[in-house]
Amino acid sequence: MHTDTERCVRAVQSKDARFDGWFFTAVLTTRIYCRPSCPVVPPKVRNMTFYPSAAACQQAGFRACKRCRPDTSPGSPEWNARADSVARAMRLIRDGVVDREGVPGLASRLGYSARQIERQLLAELGAGPLALARAQRAQTARLLIETTTLPLAEVAFAAGFSSVRTFNETVREVFALAPGELRTRAARGPLAPAAPGVIALRLPYRAPLNPSNLFGHLAATAVPGIEEWRDGAYRRTLTLPYGHGIVALTPQPDHIACRLSLTDPRDLTQAISRCRWLLDLDADPVAVDSQLRTDPLLAPLVDAGPGRRVPRTVDGAEFAVRAVLGQQVSTAAARTHAARLVTAHGVPVEDPEGGLTHLFPVPQALAGLDPESLALPRTRRTTLTTLVAALADGTLRLGTDTDWERARAELSALPGFGPWTVEVIAMRALGDPDAFLPTDLGIRRAAERLGLPATPAALTARAADWRPWRAYAVQYLWTVDDHPINHLPA
Repeated sequence: MHTDTERCVRAVQSKDARFDGWFFTAVLTTRIYCRPSCPVVPPKVRNMTFYPSAAACQQAGFRACKRCRPDTSPGSPEWNARADSVARAMRLIRDGVVDREGVPGLASRLGYSARQIERQLLAELGAGPLALARAQRAQTARLLIETTTLPLAEVAFAAGFSSVRTFNETVREVFALAPGELRTRAARGPLAPAAPGVIALRLPYRAPLNPSNLFGHLAATAVPGIEEWRDGAYRRTLTLPYGHGIVALTPQPDHIACRLSLTDPRDLTQAISRCRWLLDLDADPVAVDSQLRTDPLLAPLVDAGPGRRVPRTVDGAEFAVRAVLGQQVSTAAARTHAARLVTAHGVPVEDPEGGLTHLFPVPQALAGLDPESLALPRTRRTTLTTLVAALADGTLRLGTDTDWERARAELSALPGFGPWTVEVIAMRALGDPDAFLPTDLGIRRAAERLGLPATPAALTARAADWRPWRAYAVQYLWTVDDHPINHLPA
């Protein structure tokens, strides 16, 4: 979008928050870059130039505005709606892969050379993988500086910097303030200090956001031991590269309040990325709802509760296992089966608030389980053990870098994987916005009540007009049934 100057200028002059994260406005006279909704008086058009990413602005010598904090705007929805190499690269960079594995590791995961990835990212984002990762490290550092009491030297390494000197230089360059000045400035701000060992932050999103289906679904399907709904917050444990964590996510009118407790602060970047992915916070609800409203049968559902997101997962392998456990059983039965697996094979953790007891077992921990110990039909046991084996040995990967169509083909080749299981994994684990569940019982009931075609083939043909947002159409169709997944718990 940043190449459409006229459209960008209109968005800046109207201070339209819907475009935050889509592009960034750099002011040639002040050398400052802002989000489109920045509250200051817009600059003259001749002094504006537009970039597709904060990293591109920083690489061109601009610093972040202190009023609108453009580095904290929602991510571009493009990277969730696309499945090409650039979108997959952006999801991996956001997940901290460059910090942990370098550019060669990023290229290896995508199946390209480092030079090809560099060229593709430069063409679309105006910055290469190192610059994009650097911008993310700067934002992580700012969060740690402003929300924790960690010594600044520890903040530097926790944010992924190789040295304190690089950390100091980057923070000064990006924010025009030294790390100590940032901390002093934050201490005078409105944010209350978090409890010791807890990182408190706000996760921005594009309005509107309907929390009912998002948090209602997560709470209704929560597995005891790893998830719970408490005091208006969804809480769960996280398995992270350097340790583990516990997160509490609370819906607020203009943001999601996030409280993170991490065993290693180096995991902050990935923890935030997983929380945003879980809640689908980088979606563009206006674009989604506008298209779905063109169908006269869907329009009343959209108007009744706009801004529905697709509830996802923090770990693709975990969700795949849970999807198999949930085949042809009730939500309560699926939770029971998963809880037994967690108790028997999950890693115990301590939760200061009580309620959460384990991490969900990784595939390697489940690879040696005795099928006879599972209270499942024999065919379901075979399905589960085959899935776990494929995940454990790496022949099946369900991550942010996974190609959606390839994953569908690999899942379909496993015994016991029908269209419903494959599509629900594509929707919630892989994040495909066009995944569709025409065989789902709730969808079939909704179709019948709304006058949509009843057979899966006919409904799929009818849903062609909803593309590429059929996964969001599923969320609206599920609201036809009075199911707990549609309501925030009391």
